[in-house]
Amino acid sequence: MDDGRVLADVIDHLVCPACRTAIHLAEGSVRCAHGHSFDVARQGYVNMLTRPAGTADTPAMVAARARFLEAGHYAPLAGRLARLCEGATVVADAGAGTGYYLAAALGDAAVGIALDVSKHALKRAARAHPRIGAVVADVWRPIPVADDRVDVLLNVFAPRNAEEFARVLRPGGTLVVVTPGPGHLSPLVERLGLLNVDEDKDRRLDDALGGRFTRVAEETQEIALSLGHEEIEAVVGMGPSAWHTRPEELAAKIGALPDPVPVTASFHITRWAVTR
Repeated sequence: MDDGRVLADVIDHLVCPACRTAIHLAEGSVRCAHGHSFDVARQGYVNMLTRPAGTADTPAMVAARARFLEAGHYAPLAGRLARLCEGATVVADAGAGTGYYLAAALGDAAVGIALDVSKHALKRAARAHPRIGAVVADVWRPIPVADDRVDVLLNVFAPRNAEEFARVLRPGGTLVVVTPGPGHLSPLVERLGLLNVDEDKDRRLDDALGGRFTRVAEETQEIALSLGHEEIEAVVGMGPSAWHTRPEELAAKIGALPDPVPVTASFHITRWAVTR
């Protein structure tokens, strides 16, 4: 992979996480005028963490996500997000994972900034689209993106930092947040003892974003799926329940299910404008 070419698409929109100044591409690294340097991995992503970050997706979780998403199960959600990004020049995804949704959103000309704390996920995101630049970054720290640069910021099942999201969005830009809707992954949640969707999730979303953002639209999308046992293992393994289930117990529960199982995926999509 020509990692310099990939990052060149987004380098003018990035800043040094240490001093917040402009950065440039050097051979095998990204540097600022003050001498801060960040290595570009051979897979094409750049690690711009300045201190250890919180919990990141493991290689196993990333592999499960890649298998499930690349099979097209959530393609209707990706298509809807792509339509919401139409006309954008710069699209960023905070919590981009493997880059699946961001790649779908770029259309014919937009460039994409994939932000995630998991280098394992960004190895895939860097290769998901030729106009994606993948950056290892912690959403709870200042994001290494310049002020007022992003037209649409995606946030799909990922943490949210309202102050930073508002800073990087251009005037008139849009934050698109996807959270699990009521009954997401029913009946697997009940049958396998997975984590339930918090009934207070929407209120907590308002609390997290309301000081800096105004909700301008919302919708729910449901996808009817028919999942075999391997696909069920992948959808469980790619999400937060992977941290809370024992593999041997989960395998036994999945083995007791019919094959395939009708499953409902439910997504709550909200759009937000910066309150200025």
